[in-house]
Amino acid sequence: MTVSTPCPWRAGRLPSGALDTICDVPGVTVGHATLDDLAIQTGVTVLRAHSGSHYVHKVPAAATVINGFGKSVGLMQLDELGVLETPIALTNTFSVPAVAQAQIAQAIQLHSEIGRAWPTVNPLVFECNDGYLNDIQAMRVSANDYQRAYTATDQIFEQGAVGAGRGMSCFGFKGGIGSASRLATIDSVTYTVGALVLSNFGKRENLRVLGQSVGLQLSGSGSSIMQPQSEKGSIIMLLATDAPVDARQLRRLSARAAVGLARTGSYFGHGSGDIALAFSTAYTIPALSVEPMPSVAFLHETRLESLFEAVADATEQAILSSLWYAESVTGRSDHRRESLRTVLPG
Repeated sequence: MTVSTPCPWRAGRLPSGALDTICDVPGVTVGHATLDDLAIQTGVTVLRAHSGSHYVHKVPAAATVINGFGKSVGLMQLDELGVLETPIALTNTFSVPAVAQAQIAQAIQLHSEIGRAWPTVNPLVFECNDGYLNDIQAMRVSANDYQRAYTATDQIFEQGAVGAGRGMSCFGFKGGIGSASRLATIDSVTYTVGALVLSNFGKRENLRVLGQSVGLQLSGSGSSIMQPQSEKGSIIMLLATDAPVDARQLRRLSARAAVGLARTGSYFGHGSGDIALAFSTAYTIPALSVEPMPSVAFLHETRLESLFEAVADATEQAILSSLWYAESVTGRSDHRRESLRTVLPG
């Protein structure tokens, strides 16, 4: 179900793009495959950095592991080479292998030389644990679900309890997929920074909205079962920009996602997997040495300040949007997470 009322909360001072999602960054598209069947409340979300082959034309990228309680695939090579070789996939923890295998199969189908005449491909799958609402042990996500999400990628996409976000919880309420964008002007040139999050973290009493502590006021609202006693959840934060920056600078951008996350009330607890990845669509890097490397005039280090602010604001906004747009969901063993919208006063 699509929520028609826009999120009423707006983080920061910078303007948004036309869509106020990560798809304001040119070339970026997002798609979902949602599994909604009684105890099965899960899915896959796919983000494409451009419409072509990510293996042949790679985009620069870097990640920051804020807290490493996670089971993602692909981060080691990403850290070494600083590029994406596949679309980015989000799913539940136990479905990472199935989705990674689907990404490998898709890349081989597009390029039969992979793993033979060419190097192998580095799948990139991030996860959060949706086991409270979803029967995660059933491992129902399949390669077909990845392909459905990939095929559905578009500039316009749903937020909330959809795709990988279907079974996620945030601050004891329903969490899931959220997105936002902010515009940063540097030397008279305007660049876009977009964020997309998979939110599955937080203790209810710590929830903050635009600097206001609202969690304690809502501590008795919604489901009273299985409220987190510690910061056990996780969040994946994907950041895109069209600014000309390299992988080292993108790592600096990804680290600033922690600012937006902290503003909402997270303290990156012991059992939380908090990962941020940033990539740029300003140029691509060819897989084959016969193609020339791009000649790019990167932003000077001292000009990144506005991008840092845009990352922090877009991340905070995306988390708030994931809460606002998520509908209430009942899943495994009649466990239920209420939508934050249903318990807000007034």
